[in-house]
Amino acid sequence: MAGSKTPAVELDVAGRTVRVTSPDRVVFPRGITKLQVVEYFVAVADGITGALLHRPTTLERWPKGWHEGAHLATRMPKPDDPKGDGFYQKRIPKGAPGYVETATIAFPSGRTADEVCPTEPAVVAWAANMGTLTFHPWPVRRDDVEAVDQLRIDLDPQPGTDFSDAAAVAPHLRELLGELDLRGYPKTSGGRGLHVFVPLEPRWTFIEARRATIAIGRELERRLPGKVTTRWWKEERGEAIFVDYNQMARDRTIASAWSIRANGRATVSMPLDWDEVPHVHPDDFDVLTAPGRFAERGDLFAALRADRDPALDCSLDAALDLAARDEADGLEDLPYPPEYPKMPGEPKRVQPSRDKDRDRSKDAAAE
Repeated sequence: MAGSKTPAVELDVAGRTVRVTSPDRVVFPRGITKLQVVEYFVAVADGITGALLHRPTTLERWPKGWHEGAHLATRMPKPDDPKGDGFYQKRIPKGAPGYVETATIAFPSGRTADEVCPTEPAVVAWAANMGTLTFHPWPVRRDDVEAVDQLRIDLDPQPGTDFSDAAAVAPHLRELLGELDLRGYPKTSGGRGLHVFVPLEPRWTFIEARRATIAIGRELERRLPGKVTTRWWKEERGEAIFVDYNQMARDRTIASAWSIRANGRATVSMPLDWDEVPHVHPDDFDVLTAPGRFAERGDLFAALRADRDPALDCSLDAALDLAARDEADGLEDLPYPPEYPKMPGEPKRVQPSRDKDRDRSKDAAAE
């Protein structure tokens, strides 16, 4: 993506002036420019700000724009690195304006970082000017970064399945959540999957939230055998919808509602009503179409805001009771992500096909 010599543009964003440099730089091959990206976030300001409000947020930045074959690095690339067109930024960038606030979070390694913690729409517009397309907020508020206040369930289609398969699981998940006194709010991932968020009382640990998510996933497996899986190792999942329980582990985040995804369509992670889920496709919602929907429907994820009415909060008690029953029946914990230290009660973190000590009789019995 070539640079731009067009003069900067200044936008009024909720009373603050945000400068957009290189406004005509093409960010997506469809011809969508940097100015259009920033204007998109301004158009959905109430929604995107609500999704990020008071939450430590990792920025997924694409300063050169997205193109076919673009590479997403886990950290900021060196200036002379030809790869790494995009990268995750977990620490506040140098030179951030004074109105950009932060929150201190701790990684599984024990190290800490001061992450951007959005408090107003101008922060989003400023980040977009730096090439941020996707915002990855933590499921906690900055006043207590150890207290999870959102349960996030990621229905991730595996090879051989797609969004329609995730959508087919959705009503069963909704029914199960209701049985557990949990109210879920669905959205497209912006890719192939479906996310369901639940507002929680801000008093649960990451371990408890992950444990509850595992229990929910396992119950879906029982109700939809062969169609849903919680198997961590890809070689064991088959053509099923994977409930990615580790998205509730510390420092594992999900793209926020109203975020743009780095793909050819410039899709948006779009909040939905439950009855819409079977009738939409992620490609229906992009940078150009989403503002009209927002103007018409408003923010369907408002119940997940950090400043929401506490009456909307749910309890994990019933889900944790389900987890306890599973454990009493002999179901152990599941593997953590590879960058984690070994966790208490975690089973061996070895790919099954490479585990020389694996009890193969259990595999035969399961077939």
